[in-house]
Amino acid sequence: MDQKRMPLFKQLINHAEQSPLSLHVPGHKYGEILIDEAKGYYNELLKLDATELTGLDDLHSPDGVIKEAEELLAQLYEVKRSFFLVNGSTVGNLAMIMAALKENDTVLVQRNCHKSILNGINLAKAEPVFLGPIFDEDWGIARAVTLSTIKQAIEKYPHAKAVVLTYPNYYGMADEIEGIIELAHLNNIPVLIDEAHGAHFVGGALFPKSAVQLKADIVVQSAHKTLPAMTMGAYLHFNSELLSENVVSQYLHILQSSSPSYPIMASLDMARYYLATFTNEDADYLGKKINELRSELQKLNGIKVLSYKKGMGDPLKITIQSTTSLSGYEIQRLLEGEGIYTEMADPYNIVLVFPLLKASMPYSIKEVISRFEAALNPIIMSEKEKAKIVFKKPAITKLALNSEEMAASQIGVVPLEKAVGGICAQLIIPYPPGIPLLFPGEIISREDIDNINLLIESGARFQGDSTFKHGEINIYLT
Repeated sequence: MDQKRMPLFKQLINHAEQSPLSLHVPGHKYGEILIDEAKGYYNELLKLDATELTGLDDLHSPDGVIKEAEELLAQLYEVKRSFFLVNGSTVGNLAMIMAALKENDTVLVQRNCHKSILNGINLAKAEPVFLGPIFDEDWGIARAVTLSTIKQAIEKYPHAKAVVLTYPNYYGMADEIEGIIELAHLNNIPVLIDEAHGAHFVGGALFPKSAVQLKADIVVQSAHKTLPAMTMGAYLHFNSELLSENVVSQYLHILQSSSPSYPIMASLDMARYYLATFTNEDADYLGKKINELRSELQKLNGIKVLSYKKGMGDPLKITIQSTTSLSGYEIQRLLEGEGIYTEMADPYNIVLVFPLLKASMPYSIKEVISRFEAALNPIIMSEKEKAKIVFKKPAITKLALNSEEMAASQIGVVPLEKAVGGICAQLIIPYPPGIPLLFPGEIISREDIDNINLLIESGARFQGDSTFKHGEINIYLT
C-alpha cells in the first residue's frame, strides 16, 4: 500500500469541493448555520464535518475510504488490524479491557495507570491485582513495574486473564517491558498496553520501541498527544493470538459514538501520513532542536533539566525540576504569565511536550528561552531543592473490598488525618496526569495522606469529589 495516500482526508476534500447541499445532519449545514462570531474560526473546518454519506464510508462498518485508511495504519504499525478511535484513548482502553476480561476474572494492573483503565475493570466487574511501580527518587515520581514483580504476580495469580501496563509514563520514561510481554505470553496471558503518549515511537531510532514492535497483544495510543491529529483522535492496534479481534470490534461498536466526527477521523488519516513520511533527515533536525532547547534551559537559574537513566525515554518529553523553594505548580503559573503553557506540573517538576518537527519546519528556541527568562528572572532566590516524599506502594496488592461489598457498604466522611487505616470510598485523582493515588476499596496508609497533603499544599487540582476542599475524605463504614 502507498503510505503517501490519505484516502479519507482526500475524499472529504473532494466532497466539500462539490458544494454539496445538505438536507441531512449535522445541523450547521457545512457551516452555513453559524453565529457570526464563530465563522472566522469554524467556516472551513465545518465544510469537512459531514456524516455517513455515499462515498464517505462508515466507521462502524468500513468498506471504503475509512477501511483503506485503517489498513494503511495497520501496515505502518505492522499489526493485524488497527482501528480509528474518536473518543480518545479512553474508549480504546475500555474496549481492550472488556474484550479481555469477564466478571470475577483476575487482572494484573500497573497501579499508576490512567483512570480509564480502572473504569474498564469496573465495567467488566473483574478483580484487579495492583502492581506497585518502582519509585524514582531523583524525579520524585513512580516509574514502571519490574519484571521481578510480574513474575511474583503470575506465580501468585497463575490464572490471571490479562496484564495491563502503561508505557511510556506521563514523563516519557520508557522502561523495559519486552521481557514482561515475553513472560506473560509464556503463561498464555495477554498484555494490554496504554501507550497513549507513544504513538510516534514507530517513527525511527530517535524514539524508544513501541509496544506494538515488542509484540503486545493490544496497544492503545492517543494520536492527538504527539502526532498532528485533533483532540480525541486515537488508535487501537490489535496483534494478538490470545484474544479475539471480533470481540474488540464489537466493544468499539458499543462504546464509540454512532455519529463519529469526520474531521477527527480525517486528522487521524493525516497523522498516519505525517508519521509514515517522517525521514532520517527529519529525525536529525528534530534531535538537534531538542538538544538545543535542553541545553539552553539548563543554563537558566532556578530549574534543572532532568535526563532519562540510560537514555530510556521519549525525547519529545522534557522535564524540568525546580531547584528553589517554588513548587512545579508555582513555576508553571509563572510561565503561563509569559504565555507558555506546559503539559503538566507536579510538586517538583514541569513537563514540556516538544513538537514532532520535520526538517522544513522552523521553530524558535530563542523565543522559548526568552519567555522562560522573563518568567523566572524576577523570582530567582537562593537555590534550595524541595524535600521529596518517597511515595511507595507494596509490589502486589488487592482491594480490601470487592465491587459487591463496596456497593453494599455505607459511606462516611472523615478528616484526612483520621483516615489512616480506613477504606477509601472515592477515586482520588490529581489531574493532570489523571493517574489515581487511591482507589475505592483500598486501605488508606499514612504515606497516602502525606502525599495527598503535599499535593494540596503544592496547588494540585483533583478530579471528582470536592471533599478535599474541606480537608476530608470519603471512607467505607465497615
